[in-house]
Amino acid sequence: MQQTHVLLLQGDPNVAQTLAHSLANSFHGVHVAQSVDELRHAAAKHQPFAIIVDLETASLGEVESLKRDFQETRIVCNHRVADEEMWTRSLNVGADDCCPSSDMRGILLAAVPDSTGLRHLAA
Repeated sequence: MQQTHVLLLQGDPNVAQTLAHSLANSFHGVHVAQSVDELRHAAAKHQPFAIIVDLETASLGEVESLKRDFQETRIVCNHRVADEEMWTRSLNVGADDCCPSSDMRGILLAAVPDSTGLRHLAA
């Protein structure tokens, strides 16, 4: 079963493209935003299942605000040099997970935690 939508806000266009391609099998719509404002507008319009946010593009305060405004949406953070401290800080502001940008599988598993999504990701 496909989820509805996922939104991406990524500073690195290569990461955005790779994630968008990988998520296309698990989501009806994959939208890549260019700014936090565009992300918020798309989130209000599509009510996504997940939002994947690069912490080099959005602040932890913005992540906290997104989680407050879209409580039912999974928020997955990523960062080029994510570490345990960043993971803890991300979870403290409401993110569901925080992964290194290079860990595509980890990001995808955090965005699609159910077994149905895992089968799509393996394809």
